[in-house]
Amino acid sequence: MKNITNTFKFTAIALVVVTSLSACNQNEAASNDTTKKEQISTKKLTSKDAQVFLDNVAKEMVALGVSGARAEWIYANFITEDTSSLAAEASQKSTEAGVRFAMQAAKFDNVEVNPTQRRQLNFLKQSLVLPAPQDSAKSAELAKIGAELGSIYGKGTYTTKAGKKMSLGDMTSTMATSRDYDELLEMWQGWREISPKMKPLYTRQAELANEGAKGLGYKDLGAMWRSNYDMPADDFAKELDRLWGQVKPLYDDLHCYVRSELGKEYGEDKVPQDKPIPAHLLGNMWAQSWGNIYDVVAPEDADPGYDVTKQLAEHNYDEIKMVKGAEKFFTSLGFDALPDTFWTRSLFTKPADRDVICHASAWDLDSKDDLRIKMCIQKTGEEFSVIHHELGHNFYQRAYKDQPVYFQNSANDGFHEAIGDTIALSVTPKYLKEIGLIDTIPDESKDIGLLMKKALDKVAFIPFGLMVDQWRWKVYSGEITPKNYNTAWWELREKYQGVAAPIARDADAFDPGAKYHVPGGVPYSRYFLAHIQQFEFHRALCEISGNTDPIHRCSIYNNKEAGKALNTMLEMGSSQPWQQAYKVLTGNEQMDATAILDYFAPLQTWLKDKNQGKECGF
Repeated sequence: MKNITNTFKFTAIALVVVTSLSACNQNEAASNDTTKKEQISTKKLTSKDAQVFLDNVAKEMVALGVSGARAEWIYANFITEDTSSLAAEASQKSTEAGVRFAMQAAKFDNVEVNPTQRRQLNFLKQSLVLPAPQDSAKSAELAKIGAELGSIYGKGTYTTKAGKKMSLGDMTSTMATSRDYDELLEMWQGWREISPKMKPLYTRQAELANEGAKGLGYKDLGAMWRSNYDMPADDFAKELDRLWGQVKPLYDDLHCYVRSELGKEYGEDKVPQDKPIPAHLLGNMWAQSWGNIYDVVAPEDADPGYDVTKQLAEHNYDEIKMVKGAEKFFTSLGFDALPDTFWTRSLFTKPADRDVICHASAWDLDSKDDLRIKMCIQKTGEEFSVIHHELGHNFYQRAYKDQPVYFQNSANDGFHEAIGDTIALSVTPKYLKEIGLIDTIPDESKDIGLLMKKALDKVAFIPFGLMVDQWRWKVYSGEITPKNYNTAWWELREKYQGVAAPIARDADAFDPGAKYHVPGGVPYSRYFLAHIQQFEFHRALCEISGNTDPIHRCSIYNNKEAGKALNTMLEMGSSQPWQQAYKVLTGNEQMDATAILDYFAPLQTWLKDKNQGKECGF
């Protein structure tokens, strides 16, 4: 799954970075007189006190947002020991200050405040992903553990049986392209040798972060994470299960077909047709998306008759022209063009003279107009779609710039990724013809191949997007103990994905740690939500645009009505419960995964036909 992490700057986590010094200043101001004065009883606090507190924080957030984002930008574009140190210092300060801010906001829990103040106070409390206990030694320990886990993951390598030392990038590339069963198994097993040493660190991190969450008034860290969604924490968990229930029939059909094709490729002795799929055969180190095995499972005669990469070359598209083309998509909807500074300050190509972080990302450095993207653009059809996705973030960032700094964010953490992907769903053959990249739109018989390729990435990911946090929530609640970390991980993967470890796993294995977001402490439900939301947003925008094509053939390019509706939602930022933003575009306050079924309807019909007589299920 590409471009789903670090694609925009002002996430809830980043806003903790933004608030770093404001916590220090606020604490200093509060302690100017006496310790007694600092520890004002909540009984004496008023709505007016809350507003003073929030106003002071907001001023610091605005001031620090620019300097923090610039430090991060410089590091990403000029990787040196010095820039790394500056970025690390900013991160350390933000973590420490964020804890103090959250604790101060918690003092207003029982104070009568207006709804906007409550939302802002809750934002400060919930923006900490791994809240440290209010104990300097434990706070330092938590920060150290986080750094150690990140280092173990980032420096992880594997030396093959043939003596070749491989990075995760090298192994990921092999997993994507090799069709050698034993080589794939070695890569899969090799990467998981890095994570057992993480287990005691992760266990302690969970203990400390749980203590921090309880100090903020939550049952455990999982409950704190689930409280970020404008509904009771337990209701949110039930909502995810409901949505998964809607998608599961389509996933089951895809799983059955893919398992059958893999059985043909590797032999049914290696891929039994009545058991979960071995996790190393799906083209991805984590079996989270399956697009890399499209060549193994592609329908016959599925070639759409054009290659966007070749068309870009034939029409003389360089990197800048690709970005200009994507910008035109948004201006065709009625959005203003990107500022001149976007073109002078963004990174579009990999420099020849220095190391940079090439992972595609969209940036908003000043919460006003300093929008940028950072990409080492390859002149391919896939990258053309990615650019549309990244600009989706940028136009979202600019749409909510007039909101108070607390609300300069997406409606919930799934929205930002969903918006970027919603735009990418409009990069259809119809759109490519409208902008002159292809001459004719293939007939509907060619749609199955295009839909299969997309389903292998989008539909295949959904249960993985759900189960990562299912596992962590159970860890934080104590339901899963360190003794059965790994066993529970694979039980959930088999239950949701129908994917199994290809070999028996040691009791001391820690396979969850082989996935970055676990040692990195990054919540994962946002990615599940984004995969649900993007299809519903796309369906709603297609209806608004008056589209009469099947939803998978629709593009909202050049439709001002769709653009107006989209902008209305984007402008809200996080100022209202996400359900209100959802209703603006879809007409409903509840998510509905049937849009995915609508989108992939022709493929599901095709899959059911192909699966006749097969033993499906896992």
